[in-house]
Amino acid sequence: MHEHNTPSPWKSFWERGGWWKALILVLVYYGVYQLGGLLLNLVFRGAAIEADSALGIFVNVGLPILLGSILLVILAWSVGWLKELFGRQAIRGRGWMWVAVAVVLLTNIFRFIALDYEKTGAALLFSWLMTGLFIGFAEEVLTRGFVVQLMRKAGHPEIAVALVSAALFAMLHAGNLFDGQGALATIVQVGYTFLFGLLMYLAYRVTGRLIVPILLHASTDPSIFLFSTNPSAASPLAPLAGPGNIIVIFFGLILLIVLIFSGGRDRASARAGLSGGAARA
Repeated sequence: MHEHNTPSPWKSFWERGGWWKALILVLVYYGVYQLGGLLLNLVFRGAAIEADSALGIFVNVGLPILLGSILLVILAWSVGWLKELFGRQAIRGRGWMWVAVAVVLLTNIFRFIALDYEKTGAALLFSWLMTGLFIGFAEEVLTRGFVVQLMRKAGHPEIAVALVSAALFAMLHAGNLFDGQGALATIVQVGYTFLFGLLMYLAYRVTGRLIVPILLHASTDPSIFLFSTNPSAASPLAPLAGPGNIIVIFFGLILLIVLIFSGGRDRASARAGLSGGAARA
């Protein structure tokens, strides 16, 4: 007699994939993030912490996302996806996708080189680097890890995987409208984060490792916020560092068009009824 390991209903639910499960997961994550922020505000309500200080950045921005990171790891463990998320992906990338890695990496390097480190201070720099690591881990595990896996398990072509992953990533930032950010600024941010999310998908796709978009993302937020407040006027790279977000938007649009016509129909696995592993349509 052979024993069969029947997956639990919990695991079976996630293994079937689906875009709507990805949407629900992102919404739940956003709710947990907001709730974590409220709880931390209650805990530190009596403390005189300046929002823009090193401690303020870590407490107000970093800690709620750290909580989300821990919960995402627990979820991945509960469904047996830790190896699947952090291991090498089966689907192959295409050579042109390396442009996404280069664009994000270079714009981040330019901003860090053009930063006034004396004005920034070691404490604020360290706080942002740690917070950036939490942001990169949580948001990439969520939108490039879970969302991509859920879409692929449902059998969607990679163009759908890329667009849904980028759209849900952008949707996370649309919530800034409810935190007092202006409508126009939020619209611009949503457009930027959609295209940035697309570049992160391409970085994930071409390298096959989730750690790559995690680290690229982890260096992006600190470089943007630190350079916007403490730029070095003496740096020769300041003119290149300033329009970094515009460069991301430009290349994001170009690479989106390229993806549609070259690699958009790829599939991570053969459709039901077909044999084979990683396949290209």
